[in-house]
Formats: sequence, C-alpha cells, structure tokens
Amino acid sequence: MRFDEYAFFDSIDAMNAAHMRTPSLPPVSRLVPTMTSLQSKTSGLDVPQILSAAIFDVDGVLLASPHERAWREALGGFAEPALFTTKMYQSQVAGKPRLSGALSALQALGVPNAEKQASAYAQRKQERLEELIDAGAVSAFPDAIRFVKAIMALGWPIAVASSSKNANGMMTRVALDEQHTLLDAFDANVCGRDLREGKPNPEIFLLAAGELPAAPAHCFVVEDAPAGVEAARAGGMVALGVARLGDAASLWRAGATLVVTSLDEVSIDKLSRGQLDRVSI
Repeated sequence: MRFDEYAFFDSIDAMNAAHMRTPSLPPVSRLVPTMTSLQSKTSGLDVPQILSAAIFDVDGVLLASPHERAWREALGGFAEPALFTTKMYQSQVAGKPRLSGALSALQALGVPNAEKQASAYAQRKQERLEELIDAGAVSAFPDAIRFVKAIMALGWPIAVASSSKNANGMMTRVALDEQHTLLDAFDANVCGRDLREGKPNPEIFLLAAGELPAAPAHCFVVEDAPAGVEAARAGGMVALGVARLGDAASLWRAGATLVVTSLDEVSIDKLSRGQLDRVSI
C-alpha cells in the first residue's frame, strides 16, 4: 500500500468506536475490503490462495484463558502489576514461548537485569496460571466453538498450534459435545512443542501444516496476536485476525488477510469454496 496504512487502520478503530454509539450504522471494518485481491502481493504468490485447511491458535482465539491475568499478577516484586496492560500483553507476550514472553515483558517495563530475572518471573507466572486453571478460570468463546464445528462440517483437516504448554490441558476442560472435548476436534496438535524460535518465526505453523494433508499455501491461520499473524504470513499462509480486544489496527498492520471481531463474521459458504471473506450483509 502506498498510503499511510498505519494512520488509516488506526482511524478505522476510532471510527468503529463512534459507530458503536450509533447502532444503525454498520461497523467501518465492514467497509474495508478483505485482502483477497492483495493476497498475491503479500504472500508472494501470483494467484489467490485456495484454502483447504485451518490452523488455530488457542489463547484469545479459542479460549478466554487466564494467561494475561497470570502474567500481571506474577509481576509483584519485579514491577508494578498495573503497568502490565492488555496492550502490553498483546504486543510483548502473546504467542511467545514462556521465557521469551517473560523477558520481553520485563524489558518493556524497564526492569533492571531483565535477562537474569526472566526465568524467575516465568516460573512464578506458571505457578499462578496453574492456580487459576484449577480454579476454573478457563472458558471457550462461543463463536470459536461454532466456527470449529463449521470447519469440521466442511471435512477440512484442522490443526491447533500454541506455544503454551498449558493449551492441551485447558482444551480438555471444554466440551465440544456430549462425547468430545475441544481437544478432540483437531487432526494435528503441535501445542507446547519445543521450538528453536517462537512467533513471529513461522516454525510452529509450518510444523502444524506439515502434519496436515495440505501445503502451507492452502492453510489459513486463526490468530489474535500480531506476532502470530506475522508468523502465519512468514510461512506463506493466509492469516485471519480475531480482534476481540479492539486491536484490529495492529492485526491489519501485521499483515492479516482478514480481521474480524467475531468468528461468526467469516463466511462459511465462501470458505467452502476456498475463499476467506466476510459474511455478506
């Protein structure tokens, strides 16, 4: 794009906020074209990608997990917990392996000797997370469950890919139906694998695609974090951004092909034809 896309997408969020106060008006995001026509430019392909498989991140996409809360509450003694905002979580921690996230957060907060303290912070966060999970502080996003079931109904192979080593345990706590948990929905699972590099490196998504009967170019990745979107695009995949926190602009900037606030906005009819697009209004 030759225009100032940063200012453009920031203005979209501001306009959406104004539209929220006027229910009769559609969200401005619906007026922004999907990037189907730009896929060849951003992915390096000469033709639009025909999709046939899906890869899901977990935290923030499928589950409302207590990760952010655990990171914040574990900060006591390292920095002021109130400084750990949702924006900081999304930009510095989300999608990264535990130790990398801890180091990134401490550095962003200006904590002295962050490298030496990151391991202790990461361990404290893990202990707090386990306490919150045991207390039942995990739930699934209803739109995500509907979307997963819709993809399954298409007969498409599905993978789940999270850097969190807690992802599988959390998904077993969510019922997909009377006989299956959310974890049972996936044909491939690379959650918590030891990786050489975390997101935005595409390693985790390429690993997931390698366990599906589909080439990376035919996969779309569902992500809520800019680092995850960047990782998907770096792997030659289409990226579907889920802006549950009013952060659509950052997902567009990261290179998302389409950004929605709910997965109910994705057209299953068009997806059945290999196209990622919004439901027509």
